[in-house]
Amino acid sequence: MKVFFSFCLALTVTVAAQAQSIYKPFKVNVSIGAAIPSGGGGALFAIEPKYGINDQIDVGLRIEGAAMARNVVVNGNTSSGDAQFASSFILTGNYMFSDEGFRPFVGIGAGIYGVAGTGFTATSGTGGTATNGNIAAASVFGGMGRVGFKTGHFVLGVEYNLIPNSNSVVYDSQGTTKVGTSVQSKNSYAGIKVGFDIGGGRR
Repeated sequence: MKVFFSFCLALTVTVAAQAQSIYKPFKVNVSIGAAIPSGGGGALFAIEPKYGINDQIDVGLRIEGAAMARNVVVNGNTSSGDAQFASSFILTGNYMFSDEGFRPFVGIGAGIYGVAGTGFTATSGTGGTATNGNIAAASVFGGMGRVGFKTGHFVLGVEYNLIPNSNSVVYDSQGTTKVGTSVQSKNSYAGIKVGFDIGGGRR
């Protein structure tokens, strides 16, 4: 019985290997593009090593950096925060709807986002006192969804990075008393990316 199962396993592996014979499995995607947070904007750069389980399914690790100014909500009023740099390291999975020519795809990912700190100005009290503050940097867990297409080695994609908001409160100039101001930073952002795959061509 063990010999039978071993034979079936070996046969399955052999068939799977033959079924993915069109393209080489390993590739590295390099992309640049626009980072679009709520009410702000910026630029991004990403490197994503990927391995093709077969000709239509890839798994990978996306390493991305984005410089952008994002919205800060102070006491319910939205204003722009300082431009800052954010990074992410997420595991990805992609499904290609075709194995030749024009190849539309969808994908998802999840991992760690390094959310940069950002500064803001809050006005509080009856005298309208302005207080400068900041939201501290943090590492949080988030997710990503993407759609796009690949033709040859060229890749065009649109992604949305869903990241928890950052929350803070404002203290007075002495740093000891809360001034009753609530602050929230919108961390999620979209990315429009163009790039190319290095490797992964036909065998």
